[in-house]
Amino acid sequence: MTPHDTAHTGFETVVDALDYPMFVVTTTDGTRRAGCLIGFAAQCSISPPRFMVWLSKRNHTFQVATGASTVAVHRLDASATGLAELFGSHTGFDTDKFTRCRWRPGPGGVPLLEDCPGWFAGEILSRHDTGDHLGLLLRPIAGTTATELGPQLGFRAVRDLSPGNEP
Repeated sequence: MTPHDTAHTGFETVVDALDYPMFVVTTTDGTRRAGCLIGFAAQCSISPPRFMVWLSKRNHTFQVATGASTVAVHRLDASATGLAELFGSHTGFDTDKFTRCRWRPGPGGVPLLEDCPGWFAGEILSRHDTGDHLGLLLRPIAGTTATELGPQLGFRAVRDLSPGNEP
């Protein structure tokens, strides 16, 4: 086994043990709405506040986000498995997901999911090519007023979903 193989195996061992928090990202380019389930997201600065989300380049939401200035990041509670399935197992190329859930327009017209009390909207400051995903660096511009959020939905709860954009 080469050092590269050992590093790759060690990396897989560590990340396979993680239970990433799951989010739904929604956006609009002014014409189209889009949203998808994501597990790659993180706060990346405290002052000024910044958050990064990564979108798969195979995803309909990625295409819409290329023309968007704002996205909403929805924190999924453990009870939100239906929303996770809708936004994770269906593709916007074929399905208008927003006809299957309750939502309202938010900042910049971005869809806000009514059944996700924890959310914030962010202005896209920059885009970063990181391989098979595109990172969007966000500056929070609006957010939830909810004071109590339930336990967070993690990757282990949705790992068996069939991705909507698999070839």
